Amino acid sequence: MIRFILVWPVAAVYFILSLPFLPFILLLRKRFPGTVLWLQKWVQLTLKCICGVAGCRIRLIGEENIPTDKAVLFTSNHLSVFDVLIQYSQMKGRAVFVAKKNLEWIPFLSWSMKVLRCPFLDRENLRQGVATIKECSDMIKNENISVFIYPEGTRNKTCDPLQMGPFHDGSFQPAKMSKCPIIPVCIMNTDAIFEQHKYFVYSQPVIVEYGKPIYWDDLSKEDRKHVGKYVQNVIREMIVKNQGLLEEMKEQKSA
Repeated sequence: MIRFILVWPVAAVYFILSLPFLPFILLLRKRFPGTVLWLQKWVQLTLKCICGVAGCRIRLIGEENIPTDKAVLFTSNHLSVFDVLIQYSQMKGRAVFVAKKNLEWIPFLSWSMKVLRCPFLDRENLRQGVATIKECSDMIKNENISVFIYPEGTRNKTCDPLQMGPFHDGSFQPAKMSKCPIIPVCIMNTDAIFEQHKYFVYSQPVIVEYGKPIYWDDLSKEDRKHVGKYVQNVIREMIVKNQGLLEEMKEQKSA
């Protein structure tokens, strides 16, 4: 309960210090792109503090697989609200997360997301969805901004990371349109931080692994047709591979 309570003051400090500057960053971001990068760094610092207060013990694997000279499309399984906090806090270059449309109406949170240019995706509106996908492609291709998306569209609530929902093929269209690498990302045990315990936050080990880049032109015709299933299988293999490591980390905590 104490960890849950401590998370809120950290978030409050961020909003109190940031809100006066958001309108100015919004006005200046086209002429001075560095102002948005400054805000991203500030958000990442805040998220790292929240993860620290929550007791997240993060093990990163495969960072060398992320290209440093080009933007990419990150695609990950989704277990918890902490996925975004952890994964965004670890981004090295300019990056945005694709968010659900309903988050656009949450005060304070949505303001920062809009200034950071996070796209909002409405899966119920085909026309708007196509426009969002094109927006993501343009960011990657023309502005060198990486995009992070959860192809399941919602988090896995089964408490079993292998029981992922289907990966929507449309989520991978930005990679097809921009010819950027797809980086499959596996995240494990984040649901044990919060979702498995109502109104409580527990210190837990977390594994984040970045897989090797997948290039659209290197895929077979069949794999392109079912690209969601293909990438999901890659992530599933990473989850299976890391289960032993996760158990070791849990044992170290209890020792």
